[in-house]
Amino acid sequence: WLRDDKGSLAWVNAAYAAAVEASDEADAVRRGLELIDSAGRQQISHGQEREPVFSKRLPAIVGGTRRILDVADIASESGSAGIAVDVTAVEMAEAGLRREIDFNARTLDQLATAVAIFGPDRRLRSANAAYRSLFGFDAAFLESHPDENTVLDRLRAARKLPEQADFRSWRADLLAAYRSVETREHWWHLPDGQTLRVIANPNPQGGMTWVYENVTARLDLESRYNALIHVQGETLDHLSEGVAVFGSNGRLRLHNPSFAAILGLDASLLTGEPHVAEIVKACRRPGDDDGAWNRFTASVAGVDENRASVAGRMERAGGRVIDNATVPLPDGQTMVTFVDVTDSAQVERALVEKNEALEVAASLKNAFVQHVSYELRSPLTSIIGFTQLLTDPRIGPLNDRQREYTGYIMSSGAALLALVNDILDLATIDAGIMELDLADVDIGSTVAAAIEGVQDRLKESDIRLETNVADGIGSFVADGKRVRQILFNLLANAISFSPAGGRIVVDARRDDDVIEFTVADQGHGFPSDFIDTAFDRFASQSRGAGRGGAGLGLAIVKSFVRLHGGTVEIDSREGRGARVVCRLPVRPGLVAAAAE
Repeated sequence: WLRDDKGSLAWVNAAYAAAVEASDEADAVRRGLELIDSAGRQQISHGQEREPVFSKRLPAIVGGTRRILDVADIASESGSAGIAVDVTAVEMAEAGLRREIDFNARTLDQLATAVAIFGPDRRLRSANAAYRSLFGFDAAFLESHPDENTVLDRLRAARKLPEQADFRSWRADLLAAYRSVETREHWWHLPDGQTLRVIANPNPQGGMTWVYENVTARLDLESRYNALIHVQGETLDHLSEGVAVFGSNGRLRLHNPSFAAILGLDASLLTGEPHVAEIVKACRRPGDDDGAWNRFTASVAGVDENRASVAGRMERAGGRVIDNATVPLPDGQTMVTFVDVTDSAQVERALVEKNEALEVAASLKNAFVQHVSYELRSPLTSIIGFTQLLTDPRIGPLNDRQREYTGYIMSSGAALLALVNDILDLATIDAGIMELDLADVDIGSTVAAAIEGVQDRLKESDIRLETNVADGIGSFVADGKRVRQILFNLLANAISFSPAGGRIVVDARRDDDVIEFTVADQGHGFPSDFIDTAFDRFASQSRGAGRGGAGLGLAIVKSFVRLHGGTVEIDSREGRGARVVCRLPVRPGLVAAAAE
């Protein structure tokens, strides 16, 4: 179009007329139909006040549709001339490209891998957040679009590049990627210990895309993983147990040397991942436990969904004994272990046979002792009875020596009868037929009765006895006869091992639901190695002036205390005497349960 010096249209071409929907060019000029709206014309007028040439992209309505036009208008003294080109398609393409670039930039920012894009002029076009973070660049520096050399110089100053003796040559080799059409890869080992995998990828339109992958953690993980695999491999190879792993298809995946050695397999058979059936076939020998081999095969190659660990023992021809176990692993794999336990199995058999022989011998011994004890009781009773009869004045007087001799017979017979009764009591307990006669037992009277039974021994040994029975201690439910027997044996033991002129203390007290009896002497005490066996039968230890007995007193004490549901313990130091503490429950329920 052309305008006169007054700004009115003087001429338009056919495209102009069509754009403003005029019948022809003359119609458009005559009617003054404007293609550019008033706001656009005002921009042209203001622009030409500064310089005669105006050029800008403006919107316009063309054929009833909004379009984007590249407008150029030149002013002169006689008017102006203008031209408009429809660039709507170009504008839409550029807008789409801008959106695509923005989207790609946002996507790159989400990547953990650093990416930087340089244009054909070797200036930075864009970089993602990972790039800024990796090299510590500030946003202002990157937004200034520095060239590649400036970026490398800054990285070198910050020691973010590999140390190089000839940096100039190294940089030239790096930037040679701009002259290449192939992707190039570099490995950067930075001074701070990081390792970067750098990929230079040429852009089709020129320039370069640099990708920086920080592989420090991955390399460290690979190194530790390889070290772990090596350690595990060395560990497996040096295990005495045979270990093998089978895949879900039943084929051998992994094994150690002990696996082949224990099963007697040729190493060449285990190459090439043989099936478990082939291995079993090579291992099986006449006389082997076929059931064990079948179970082993089924546990490795079976199709049971409920896979579970299985352990067993296999006896092979030649007397070898092998323990085996299968453990299900993830992905359908199975680990199996084999341990040659031939030596331990033989020792176990020998120990079992020896133990059985000892049990038979102990049973025979107990039966013999019990039988002899029963046989001794009747003649002992007769001896004691006739001795008592001889000492009766009605039979006739005895001289002093005769009375002394009959006294010896009475005391020795009574001691022997007590020993026989102890043996029979222990035999009854062993047989499980000992029954407690439970009743209310007066504690003070029971202690007094037990002391009365050892008065002659106290006088004979010139031993002083002290009793400390708490006032109002009352009674408790127990077998009175057995409680007296417990106290009698404790006192007899203390007297036996107390020096002449010594002192024995008997304590009885109630502690909540427990009655505690304590007998303490001033003898030489128990050696530390004897305390653990003091309650064993026939365990006898001489302590000082006294002499050791048959070793049944404390065994009787322990058995009767346990029948009552109580406990007994010894507190003793060699040279400082011994203190035996018995604790018996008060409540009948506890006693009944213990008796059962």
